[in-house]
Amino acid sequence: MKAIIKIDNLYKKYKNADFFSVQDLSLQINQGEIYGLLGPNGAGKTTLISMLCGLIMPTTGTFLIDGLSFDKNSQQIKKFIGVVPQEYALYPTLTAFENLVYFGSMYGLKGTELKSKINILLERLGLLPFAHKRIETFSGGMKRRINLIAGLLHQPKILFLDEPTVGVDVQSRNVIIEFLKELNASGTTIIYTSHHLVEAADLCTQIAIIDQGKIFISGTPSDLVNQTEGAKDLEDVFLALTGNQLRDVV
Repeated sequence: MKAIIKIDNLYKKYKNADFFSVQDLSLQINQGEIYGLLGPNGAGKTTLISMLCGLIMPTTGTFLIDGLSFDKNSQQIKKFIGVVPQEYALYPTLTAFENLVYFGSMYGLKGTELKSKINILLERLGLLPFAHKRIETFSGGMKRRINLIAGLLHQPKILFLDEPTVGVDVQSRNVIIEFLKELNASGTTIIYTSHHLVEAADLCTQIAIIDQGKIFISGTPSDLVNQTEGAKDLEDVFLALTGNQLRDVV
């Protein structure tokens, strides 16, 4: 399979930090995968995704996105990647539709094409009746779904998702996961972080467990369970590799 993301010896240390957030990390993600990056708080997941999206620069090391580097091809890469951050990237006093028109216009979409895409995605994710309601009136699950739509209006080849179902109700989570599976089946490669291990085991085709900025193990969910002595599920694997110590961060 074609490698759509290739990472070699990546390091990231923030200014005045005592430790590297990402260190000596090498990874290959193939086209068409749903690749889960799992790890405790502070493991380096968000830092890694932020580098791959071009939001922050690595300290050392290299990576290619579909054969291109941000050093030389940043504008080209940004046209075919989508980013859905953990924090809501929405304007609370605007309606759902107004938010999506704004974000769609940032990708060069406009007019009938943009309105059609917005309506199709709102309907698919159960939000069309609320299209003209302000975001500040939405529940957490509704905001998550709008956040997701905002990141994929331009039909990205690669979609980065940072905790896309955190804080949502079971129904919203189910709708989001089923939609992501459909999106992947249509050809979108998905890179996903989460603390929901049952969800990750169901959704992901490949998983890497990260801690202290390093990859401890990678493979299919079933392979990880089979490779870990005494493990019955992905949670057992996770705890065996990262331990039981609390990872509270501020």
